[in-house]
Amino acid sequence: MELHVVITGDKDLSGQLYRQLHDAIRTGRLAADEQLPPSRLLAERLGISRKTVSEVYARLTFEKLLVGRVGVGTFVAPQVPARVTLAPARPLASHAAVEKWRTLALPLRHPPAAGSARYEFIGGSPAIELFPHADWRRCTLHALRENARTRALYGPAEGQPELREAIARHVGFARGVRCRPQQVVVTNGAQQALALLARVLVEPGSTAAVEDPGYPQAQLILGANGARLVGVPVDAEGIVVDAIPADARLVYVTPSHQFPLGMPMSEQRRRALLARAGEIGAIVVEDDYDSEFRYEGRPTDSLQGMDDSGNVALVGSFSKTVSPSLRLGYVIAPPAVAEAVANMKHLVDWHTPTQTQVALAKFMADGDLQRHIRRCHAAYAERRERLRARFADDLAPWFELVPTVAGFHMAALARRAIDMPTLLNLARRVDVGLYPLAGFYRFQPPRDGLMLGFGVIAAADIDPALDRVRDVLQQMG
Repeated sequence: MELHVVITGDKDLSGQLYRQLHDAIRTGRLAADEQLPPSRLLAERLGISRKTVSEVYARLTFEKLLVGRVGVGTFVAPQVPARVTLAPARPLASHAAVEKWRTLALPLRHPPAAGSARYEFIGGSPAIELFPHADWRRCTLHALRENARTRALYGPAEGQPELREAIARHVGFARGVRCRPQQVVVTNGAQQALALLARVLVEPGSTAAVEDPGYPQAQLILGANGARLVGVPVDAEGIVVDAIPADARLVYVTPSHQFPLGMPMSEQRRRALLARAGEIGAIVVEDDYDSEFRYEGRPTDSLQGMDDSGNVALVGSFSKTVSPSLRLGYVIAPPAVAEAVANMKHLVDWHTPTQTQVALAKFMADGDLQRHIRRCHAAYAERRERLRARFADDLAPWFELVPTVAGFHMAALARRAIDMPTLLNLARRVDVGLYPLAGFYRFQPPRDGLMLGFGVIAAADIDPALDRVRDVLQQMG
């Protein structure tokens, strides 16, 4: 990679080179310990004498901006005080728009690994220690060979054909979804799937109905596209259908494992929701984020599998079943909107990384995905039972678990008044990461409680962690 220096004319060559290198170092464009080109090579590229380059290097070395290492080369000094860049004198014309995004609250942004607690109950993160590295390595090598064979050209916006077919088979087998591969659009995680649907279905001022409490990111995405959000309460059977406004264009729901409370939507409520969507012409966005992990009761059909009118778009993610680092998800779009979603995908980023898609298609075709889900299911079931036992025992005076049959998080509602900020702070001091439910309520007064993810924490760590939580609660009185 060539160093960017521009020499004009044939005067003050040394001064031009000095000022550009000095400015690049002081502003941080040339980072600490960055190696500079040898003086002969830089001189040849710039069309100046080697002596001129050597003199500039010597001057910057004298000023302690560069250091020479015998037999190695010339490097930017390890510690160079950065020059302060003054803020613009006038505010940007787009200042208000920038501020809206700069101050956006993102309650689900995960902490960096360095900031996490020893015992983490954060939701949405799967058991990374169970990731099948050997199987994935084999599938990645297969994808590399395929890339070489096909010359690694740009791929279709909708996704690689083999992955779309694999997804259609998987959701049909595991979730009762009725679709053709042509309805599948592969995305960079479920987040992008929601964003594509919002861009296609929502216009400024149009109404979108969302669960309350609900998934903040879905609400933020819809709001960012100009939707007028209407919060619809949930009860023990799911979203209260009668409260969905008649002018709703889109209804966002999490029927298999309500986010964040966890209860499943009853079959009667599902049928009522489908009838309501057909009546008002709304698209129901079914976020099926972690329903592969089911622990009790009879399986329930997906909303999409029950829909006879083409009103349901199902969103899924491999971040929960495989790994968040893959950033792979999908949307099963109704026939009426599938082409529009694919066109929007093309405009947003053309296509999801081809190599990863091919590897995942191989992973699914070889049965590795189903084997991995079974391994994770066994681990999550053990952790879930440990949590249920403790909240039915010594933690029962403070919290009550919401009944749930799927996923890898549970909600615990407070039975009595608890100073939640103090509880979270004191738990963090004893290395336990707890997360409140309050941030998921937007349209009604929040209920005190905890969202307990059990994807990250090991089964053996649950009791020691909850012992510390119990001790903190006792100290709080």
